[in-house]
Amino acid sequence: MTTVSDYEPTPYSSISTYFPLDHAWKSASGKGVSVAIVDSGIDESHPELKGKVVESVEARFDNRRIVFDQSEAGDSAGHGTACAGIIAKIAPDTEFYSVKVLGAGGLGDGQAFLAGLEHAIKKRYRVINLSLGTTKPQFFSPLHDLLDRAYQAGCIVVAAANNLPHPSFPSVFSSSVISVIKSEEADPLKFGFHYGEVIELTAPGVNVRTAWLGGGYRNLTGNSFACPHIVGVIALLLEKHPDLTPFQVKSALYSIARENLEKTSSL
Repeated sequence: MTTVSDYEPTPYSSISTYFPLDHAWKSASGKGVSVAIVDSGIDESHPELKGKVVESVEARFDNRRIVFDQSEAGDSAGHGTACAGIIAKIAPDTEFYSVKVLGAGGLGDGQAFLAGLEHAIKKRYRVINLSLGTTKPQFFSPLHDLLDRAYQAGCIVVAAANNLPHPSFPSVFSSSVISVIKSEEADPLKFGFHYGEVIELTAPGVNVRTAWLGGGYRNLTGNSFACPHIVGVIALLLEKHPDLTPFQVKSALYSIARENLEKTSSL
């Protein structure tokens, strides 16, 4: 039995590739892939997103119970629109499902966050973008349970790391979630994978130009905006390989990232 004291992560370069991958996914557009954005809503009228949002729902408290109603409120903070805009640039034919759990200023209730994630899992959306999280320990266990349910349902959950130097949930759940932290890379296909780190994936998240409220655009920096870059790549993969399990998707991402590293090293 391996104990914590004598365990060392397998070196990045020596892990075997679990999924044989061709380059056909690079010509995909995300067609037929459902992506849930659990966030502040999506501005459906934005030119980059018009006609791409299939359904929008919003959390509402009803006698201490959270229910989700059809919503035309759009985006109250811009954050969800920005994330959807990044995905749409990479995978323009993705089908978006907005699950609004954040209000003005990007603030929200932890219970609404849990309920929004549960809603997306029950709907079995293929990919779930979580550019949000919580540092409150009381949410550790219920989030862990939900992520296990998502994994078993075949939902691929991608979560952004905390921008502050504190662990946030669910990004630190390495087995049942794909976690992302920002890099200064600009090419969305040149992401990195660092096996053995708590947050394994790095993706563009510095000065990213994306959609914003009122039909506008902003240049944004943060782990929140690295997360949808990986979601966009996953949508491309799933169009070409729709039967991939969450484990196989992570393996495929590792394969692509290793190829990126090898190309960089040979220059």
